[in-house]
Amino acid sequence: MPAPTAREVGQRIATIRRARRMTQADLARAAFVSLPMIKAIERGARSPSDDTLDSISAALTVDPSRIIAGSTRTESRVHASIPAISAAIAAYDIPADAPARPLHELSAAVTQLTTWRLGAQYAQIAEHTPQLLTHVLAALHHSTGTDRLRAAQLLAATARSADAVAYKFGHGDLSARLIDLMRWAADQTEDRIARCTAAYVRTETFFAARAHAQGLAALEQAIDAAPSPISRDATAARGALHMRAAVIAGRADDPDAAEHHMAEARRLADGLREGAYDGTQFGPDSVRAHEVSVAVSLGHDHVRAALDVAEEWTPPDDLPAERRSGFWIERARAQVWAGQPDNAFESLKVARFIAPQHTREHPWAREAAATIRRLKRADAESLTHFAEWIGAV
Repeated sequence: MPAPTAREVGQRIATIRRARRMTQADLARAAFVSLPMIKAIERGARSPSDDTLDSISAALTVDPSRIIAGSTRTESRVHASIPAISAAIAAYDIPADAPARPLHELSAAVTQLTTWRLGAQYAQIAEHTPQLLTHVLAALHHSTGTDRLRAAQLLAATARSADAVAYKFGHGDLSARLIDLMRWAADQTEDRIARCTAAYVRTETFFAARAHAQGLAALEQAIDAAPSPISRDATAARGALHMRAAVIAGRADDPDAAEHHMAEARRLADGLREGAYDGTQFGPDSVRAHEVSVAVSLGHDHVRAALDVAEEWTPPDDLPAERRSGFWIERARAQVWAGQPDNAFESLKVARFIAPQHTREHPWAREAAATIRRLKRADAESLTHFAEWIGAV
């Protein structure tokens, strides 16, 4: 796909800035860039350097690929970070001499990392994770009492964000190691909700291995061990496990189990405010999005159920970018199966607009794009460009 011109980059920055209800002066202050520079970039008179693009993207809370969607900048930064992430966790159970940063500083950094994960800002995660893993591990090994418990929670959350990068960019071995680290850290927290979260993330290993029946069994064990839903966080933890179990039950071709777990997720989400609980998004909107995911997981025979949900409901803008993008990708897959290639292509374009890197690395998005191009080989140049961008040709 051709690289965007300076004018196109400037227009995208201006569009996102206005959507955030920011003035050019607001953006300049938040990005630590001069106002004349912002003005020049937005009118296409200057192209942002890599560092300036990073600063502007961070101020707008988007991944750089949202601004320069045709570049491979995020991929190169992610893949370059993999050895450093691997080295940071190579001896996670052995105390290191590295000085630990204060817990309040680490907590703020981990919170930012979680925000980037939910927003599919993988380049930011890749850049900051190796050092943060080192510091959080040092804090864990050099703390005692409640400080050690808190450090363990921070380590679990950091490992989870690092795994989001490793898993989505195809580094399966590192992903499995990070999930093991997350589970180890969760055990150190003495917190049953943290163990629920680790079980939720562990499902990735079953998805990757296509061991869906085993993954369902593991999730059902985690549900049995979860705390009673007597608090908001405990309710969300249990509901998220049911939501995840419904999806993997669908892939295991077990519609009865899928419906049971989906019904439990709906019940637990009823009356609960949508939000991120221990880093996992849960609530009524997440459940609706997963209704489409479950129907698609069950295969072609359930395409009508997926489209019925997708046609009467779309995710609100305040749902995290990764989850919204996933909804549109799954909607596109259902539309391909239903013989609606034009609609499917529109859905993929929406997914890319919301979270370019999540869309580009998603195997179902790539598969749908390849199918659409095969069905409409003589169609618009934009379809070919999209297929080339996502790696479907």
